Amino acid sequence: MPYLTAPEELAGLLPGEPAFRARQLRRWLYLTPVLETDLMTDLPAALRRRIAPLWPFVVEEQQTADEGRTVKWLFRAPDGAAFESVLMGYPNRVTLCISSQAGCAMGCTFCATGQFGLDRHLHSGEIAAQVAYARAYMGVSPLPGSPPRLGNVVFMGMGEPLANYENTREAIRRLVEVMGISARSITVSTVGVVPGMRRLADEPWPVTLALSLHAADDDLRTRLVPLNRLYPIDDLVDAAAAFRRARGRRVTIEWALIGGVNDTPEQASALASIARELRAHVNVIALNPTPLSPDRPPSERAVGAFIERVAAGGATVTRRDTRGRGIDAACGQLRARKGAPGR
Repeated sequence: MPYLTAPEELAGLLPGEPAFRARQLRRWLYLTPVLETDLMTDLPAALRRRIAPLWPFVVEEQQTADEGRTVKWLFRAPDGAAFESVLMGYPNRVTLCISSQAGCAMGCTFCATGQFGLDRHLHSGEIAAQVAYARAYMGVSPLPGSPPRLGNVVFMGMGEPLANYENTREAIRRLVEVMGISARSITVSTVGVVPGMRRLADEPWPVTLALSLHAADDDLRTRLVPLNRLYPIDDLVDAAAAFRRARGRRVTIEWALIGGVNDTPEQASALASIARELRAHVNVIALNPTPLSPDRPPSERAVGAFIERVAAGGATVTRRDTRGRGIDAACGQLRARKGAPGR
């Protein structure tokens, strides 16, 4: 199953074995993960056979795109819950986008994951296993034209990480304190779970907070992101500002650009105003369309005009690369095609 046992509990998987075996297993799971137990060369063959049924790296489907620089995996747990990860290689970095839930309860209208609802939270071990699997994969299949090591982890896959707070927190602890990933290389994206944003500001790790805003007025945002009824934009801005003050980290604003919806000059100007207030960086990405939504990305000309207007409003803005259009790359697309439990 796609699950990593907590490092403190590994000895319980090895009754009768000397203590150093748990330390060896911890290294193979968390520090230098491999795709098969047979590759754990310093463990006896009998022990490898014993732990093989517990091995976490079972992938139901893998897709590749962008000449091998984008790889997407669909994991399915024994209870049928399905979740996805996407590995993306760039000339100067490799980024892994991971899921925090199987499905999502937020109901954002343009998101494939939200269109199917929430199956369940992911355990912290299921979240951490996605990172370990990506590291193991890169050990045998480096992404062409990219660094050989995983550099960044972003909680921008399926689910709302701050709605699964305790498991997200424990996963971050393992990534930083056990796997050695810099907290500054970890980004937690939220559609605006304000209590979770405030809790995250009090944690010891200087992660980056990304606010998936997508609209700059409450009427439009409530239509796109139903959670806005509970936490309107003013509340989001207050919580994001508090995070920045507490952590000393610049907040990122994520904006999925939807043709004829949130790509207007008025939205661009209002977005720039919010970004200036937060001293935030804006990431604009043209919508990756999903089969169950009529929403589509704007034209290239409209995307450029929107970004120019945001920049003219005094905000720092970049366009994020849209990856994997030739595969089911948007969050939840592969899961939707393969089917979810009970559907």
